[in-house]
Amino acid sequence: MEETRKSIQIHSSMLVLLLACISCSYLTLSFADTVTKQEAKQLRNEVTEMFYHAFNGYMDNAFPLDELKPLSCSGEDTLGGYALTLIDSLDTLALLGDRERFVASVEWIGKNLRFDMINKTVSLFETTIRVLGGLISAHQIASDYATGMRVPSYDNQLLNLAEDLARRLLPAFDTPTGIPFGSVNLLHGVDKDESKITSTAGGGTLTLEFGVLSRLTNDPIFEQVTKNAVLALWARRSKLNLVGAHINVFTGEWTQKDAGIGTSIDSFYEYLLKAYLLFGDEEYLYIFQEAYSAAMHYLYHDPWYVEVNMDSAAIVWPLFNSLQAFWPGLQVLAGDINPAIRTHAAFLSVWRRYGFTPEGFNLASLTVQHGQKSYPLRPELIESTYWLYKATRDPRYLDAGRDMLASLQYGARCPCGYCHISDVEHHKQEDHMESFFLAETVKYLWLLFDLAAGPDNIVENGPYKYVFSTEGHLLPATPQISLAREHCLYYGAYCRSGDLRQTYFVSEADKDKHESNDSRIYGSWTKATYSSETSEPSASSGLVKGFCPGLNHGQKFGLLYMHSNDEHRDHETTQPEEPTIVQSHSVMLLPAQNSDRSVPNSGNDHNDSQTSGESDVTS
Repeated sequence: MEETRKSIQIHSSMLVLLLACISCSYLTLSFADTVTKQEAKQLRNEVTEMFYHAFNGYMDNAFPLDELKPLSCSGEDTLGGYALTLIDSLDTLALLGDRERFVASVEWIGKNLRFDMINKTVSLFETTIRVLGGLISAHQIASDYATGMRVPSYDNQLLNLAEDLARRLLPAFDTPTGIPFGSVNLLHGVDKDESKITSTAGGGTLTLEFGVLSRLTNDPIFEQVTKNAVLALWARRSKLNLVGAHINVFTGEWTQKDAGIGTSIDSFYEYLLKAYLLFGDEEYLYIFQEAYSAAMHYLYHDPWYVEVNMDSAAIVWPLFNSLQAFWPGLQVLAGDINPAIRTHAAFLSVWRRYGFTPEGFNLASLTVQHGQKSYPLRPELIESTYWLYKATRDPRYLDAGRDMLASLQYGARCPCGYCHISDVEHHKQEDHMESFFLAETVKYLWLLFDLAAGPDNIVENGPYKYVFSTEGHLLPATPQISLAREHCLYYGAYCRSGDLRQTYFVSEADKDKHESNDSRIYGSWTKATYSSETSEPSASSGLVKGFCPGLNHGQKFGLLYMHSNDEHRDHETTQPEEPTIVQSHSVMLLPAQNSDRSVPNSGNDHNDSQTSGESDVTS
């Protein structure tokens, strides 16, 4: 243990030195020629062919099993045994404009899928983001003439399935803290021996799918339980506004206190901002602002992110893991684009070094982390590439997309689909293809090139703005879902009068913009606006929408902070001294392996996305 501690300290010291090295040697970069509009169309068509190679491979060799084994051209049940890959692919078919296959798939699922016949224990998180999200997204597309994909025979079959599935997942939330179990049996509820430990992402990445379902069914229970889980996690944050990786859902005690933006936590941050964008609930925005500010202060070592102890902020793991790659895309949505550009360039340098991003890359040794050498066709870096191109229209993101497409075509393509890469250093293929390859990886690549070619899809040209779920599912901000005048539909900003009689307060949202609306939300997403008129009376409730005057933002929202058992109860106890974090605008990029190409630096550090030579730092 002592040797491990010393090793971590040494690695941490090396990391700080590397990131603080402003005067280190500059790297020259090598770029592909800029992608033309015509080439973007060709690349988009190549991605379309990529989708159908994998989709047809699944339908011909694996359907109705969950997922394809693309090397052996067979199938396997991996989640619940309910045609997972088909459900996960529905909105991609719609995005591609494939009306024939979309209609056929919706009709088959409506006629053949039943959850009351499935006696399996499933992951709450994966079932929510893949199956529930896939059904809800496809329902909204299939039921709406405005999408151009309305299915004539459709009569809410997917919505009914989604509601049935969600009700079977609800027992997972029956815990003392409100933070759900990680797994639940679709017939019998939570198994008696189910683990009481769950991840922060697992408990805090359910709000979009369940919230949309509440608004489609007019049943508040789904939105209530998922928002309650988010508030319960946030209430147990550290004094530094950091959350850990794993928590006991009965006691609320953190069982793993490593705070980061990657594995086990990533989409917790994502859904805070996206729930605000989709629902207009400013409570989520406030929590996101607090959580994001803490992450940038304690986790960000420009341009990388590390994992720290949530209480002390001491570095515990100088590691880039592939799930972190979603972060620049989230920063685009939040309007914080400059650090997103630098971080994306650093992450992309890992991809270009190996042809893929390994699950883990050690920032101290600058080598692939032992035991984390695989690339399971993850979409996160491609997702961020799409968002950065959408925000900047910088052609280097098209170059990056072309490189990533080439890597997938030459390294991952196999007889019936696309294979996991079990070792990025040797490009060894593994006989497995996750459903998210068709739901996300291909989708974001296609959207990237379609945007450059002159977009022709429901996301860019359709009647609604869309929020992408963490599984890449399209959730439209329709009037039914995104109510502009609504502050918090079920929980949140309420005031209770002293005698429990009705009390009315004027909304202070506009008066408090300096406090609550200082996040810069990118693009055409606008903050919810609220009437300054007095709330209308309600005969049935002692709770009133609006803000209580004279309270700070946290008090307005009733956000809790629960001290852990090892903290002093005295709220006046001096907080531990914050560590000094060396920040710079240097970008540490990694040299591509077996590369001896060298082009003079153009002087524009926003184009530093590929390296050559042996140096490790550039500005």
